[in-house]
Amino acid sequence: MEGKDLIYCGIDWAERTHDVALVDDSGQLLAKRHITDDAGGYKILLDLLAEYGDTEESPIPVAIETSRGLVVAVLRTGKRQVFAINPMAAARYRDRHSVSGKKSDPGDALVLANILRTDMYAHRPLPQDSDVARAVAVLARAQQDATWNRQQISNQLRSLLREYYPAALAAFESWKNGLCRREAHELLKAAPTPARASRLTRTQLQAALKRAGRQRGIEAEIDRLREIFRSDWAHQPSLVENALGKQMLALLVQLVAACTAADNLAEAVEEAFPQHPDAEIILSFPGLGIQLGARVLAEIGDDRTRFADARGLKAYAGASPVTRASGKKSSITRRWVKNDRLNHAGYLWAFSAITASPGAKAHYRRRRDDHRDWHAAAQRNLFNRMLGQLYHCLQHGRLYDEAVAFPAEAQATMQAA
Repeated sequence: MEGKDLIYCGIDWAERTHDVALVDDSGQLLAKRHITDDAGGYKILLDLLAEYGDTEESPIPVAIETSRGLVVAVLRTGKRQVFAINPMAAARYRDRHSVSGKKSDPGDALVLANILRTDMYAHRPLPQDSDVARAVAVLARAQQDATWNRQQISNQLRSLLREYYPAALAAFESWKNGLCRREAHELLKAAPTPARASRLTRTQLQAALKRAGRQRGIEAEIDRLREIFRSDWAHQPSLVENALGKQMLALLVQLVAACTAADNLAEAVEEAFPQHPDAEIILSFPGLGIQLGARVLAEIGDDRTRFADARGLKAYAGASPVTRASGKKSSITRRWVKNDRLNHAGYLWAFSAITASPGAKAHYRRRRDDHRDWHAAAQRNLFNRMLGQLYHCLQHGRLYDEAVAFPAEAQATMQAA
């Protein structure tokens, strides 16, 4: 095979086996294989690529419908470009070549190879992030998922308690992260129904609080809880109340597990994220702590060539607006196609930055007062600006500087002083 010939590879992946197809620059099918999802199958794949001219200096690009898994990890070694093609996009390409609606795994592998042959310029290869950045991404995304799962189960438990046990909600209302606290878990285990809660003794309440790790203010807390639990509340019928109590205990087991998972993953993020070279720059920005900073790094990565400019990053995050123009009509709207994880992190980042940075607060107020933006739109505009600043700092290896980030606001503050 001549070195100048262009070869493209497509892989239709599945749980246990994968179909591989290679085509040349004219679309001619050169080879196809059906490989297993194990070390033996990966060796066959790499040998096949090598047979058709794959080298470390000039690797064959590969298209596959996923960005995860061992097969992707094997393919990403060296300088090879791996393209994660959206399955919906692949389906549209399939319709270009067949009107019958037929579908097969070998045929999908051929479609993926031809996507690179005809439209590789329109697709973005997986970024060449460092192993440290990819490890932080795994932990940060898992912690974010665990946090969302914890909140979802907490909402389910709150809804259930509202049906038969409002005293518990009143008792935990004054605690930060009420239903997620260990004190709440121990008290619900000791008294899964309001009838049992009204009969809790001071000794039992004290034991529950101590099991949860409470060391101070126990006596005052016991008095408050006894007063709430022994107040006059409406009750479900006894049999129904007991049944709801058993349902609550089953849900409580899930919540305790979700809280433990979120806490353990948060500790893992706190250990891994500071080891990344970009952590110092990211943490220098107001509103970004370890957890939120790790989420930002997880989504933007550390491949400096991933985004051509700051505009590309802002569009990827959904921070920049979209202009729709047709004829005499034109409108500017928020961006719906985006990285949802980064967009969510950006919302929290902007919210925290308003109180952590005088310049960010002044920028937010100007958007609200002068431009008449709604709260969400003003926060999105602030996120858009600070994301551009983060891009600049990462590209040039500089820490955040309030006077440079918001020069007009800094000047106004100096004059006022």
